[in-house]
Amino acid sequence: MTDTKHNENCGCGEHEHEEVQTIVLTLEDDSELECLVIGVFDFEGKEYIAMTPDFEGEEEAEILIYEFKELDEEEIELNFIESEEVFNRVAEEFDRIYSDENLD
Repeated sequence: MTDTKHNENCGCGEHEHEEVQTIVLTLEDDSELECLVIGVFDFEGKEYIAMTPDFEGEEEAEILIYEFKELDEEEIELNFIESEEVFNRVAEEFDRIYSDENLD
């Protein structure tokens, strides 16, 4: 049986060498939201980034997915996925790539 809680926060000590990347989003009200990067993935010729807000102690976190462009080594551009149809396809690809059975 696979332990689905085995990740960088599980406390086993195996993940201490892994660096967790974060991105700070500025929201419409000018507040900031720090997010943990889950990963960047290609789909249908574009790159997308998946991340989750960094809320300590939350078991079910919201997953945010944006179109991702790396402008240079220190600057990125994130864009909303405007089309619900495209977003649904990208979310399905995210689920396929990052499902629990693929993270073992």
